[in-house]
Amino acid sequence: MSRAIILVLDSFGLGAAKDADQFGDIGADTFGHIRDAAANGAANNDSRYGPLKLPNLEKLGLLAAHHQNITGRPQKGAYDGLYGFAQELSKGKDTPSGHWEMAGVPVLFDWGYFPKTVPCFPKSLTDALIEQCNLPGILGNCHASGTEIIERLGSEHVDTGKPILYTSADSVLQIAAHEESFGLSRLYEICDVARKLVDELEIGRVIARPFIGSKGSYTRTANRKDIAVPPPEPTLLDRLSENGKRVISIGKIGDIFAHQGTGEIIKADGNMALVDETLKAMQRPISADLIFTNLVDFDQSYGHRRDVAGYANALEEFDVRLPEIQTAMQEGDLLILTADHGCDPTWPGSDHTREVVPVIGYSPTIPSKNIGERLSFSDIGQSIAQHLDIPPLAHGVSFLE
Repeated sequence: MSRAIILVLDSFGLGAAKDADQFGDIGADTFGHIRDAAANGAANNDSRYGPLKLPNLEKLGLLAAHHQNITGRPQKGAYDGLYGFAQELSKGKDTPSGHWEMAGVPVLFDWGYFPKTVPCFPKSLTDALIEQCNLPGILGNCHASGTEIIERLGSEHVDTGKPILYTSADSVLQIAAHEESFGLSRLYEICDVARKLVDELEIGRVIARPFIGSKGSYTRTANRKDIAVPPPEPTLLDRLSENGKRVISIGKIGDIFAHQGTGEIIKADGNMALVDETLKAMQRPISADLIFTNLVDFDQSYGHRRDVAGYANALEEFDVRLPEIQTAMQEGDLLILTADHGCDPTWPGSDHTREVVPVIGYSPTIPSKNIGERLSFSDIGQSIAQHLDIPPLAHGVSFLE
């Protein structure tokens, strides 16, 4: 039986996309800048030291793909994988757009966004949320880093019972609340109400951001919940379900696709736990046709926090686990390593960066080759559709031809 495994290294960009000028991201390069920082000692910390060591990813062609995007020329060498990179057709540099596009549905419409003003949310929205949820008020109401704002406003939130509302450059409304003093179920209920209120504003996601702890040591928990609008067209996941194929979604994949076609949902806390769950799914006696995993820590723990050393260490931790994944593969399996956008930890601010993403494939039965520049993330979904023998998707060109 043929299977496909997609591992999304959330935010692992390979350099500025062709349209990066439209996003203020000319020169962004998540991988390249982390590698440079490690080489010159700027990415050293207690958990890692010295140049970036990714021998298993390099063997599959990661460096060659990055070199080709940066220089425009292929890099000579013998590699074990299918290796290339993809431009994004979707108009945003956000999580849903990237994931939906790799599943065959580019987002060709404009999301709604909140302005970089204080307050940033329309008064009609916040008034309705306060009234419908019987809240004493709200805190925040601005663009902010999630970790910074809970440190700044967490104690006031605990004292007053007012949830913390904030946004970013993405099309998103985030609501943070203390899991114990405020209550996780209550936070989820408020996010459900907010989801309905922002629909008319074309906002892509409402995210519950629970945290625990006390003043000076607040920590976000793994009980994050994304409430996304559904994709505008049937995705690869829907088409697989229609054709009797089984899907396992690991991490936040279920939330990103609004639980449409996402099959069995498995949650875990942290990249290594998500890799563990992926391996368990691969090793089941009766496995799924598609195992789709998002490794969120690269983005939320290191990219957004501009933690270069942490990002470098996380990449090295993943690289060490890659042989386990390859060993667990069966004849006929196809592994795809990719990303949904960039989040260069050396870049100003804390937002995503408009970059190309790696498209690195491996299969025991498919010869290695340079698949070069792909003009859409949708080529990933189209290739998997071909690999799993379902009818072609509406978008994308297979690189398995």
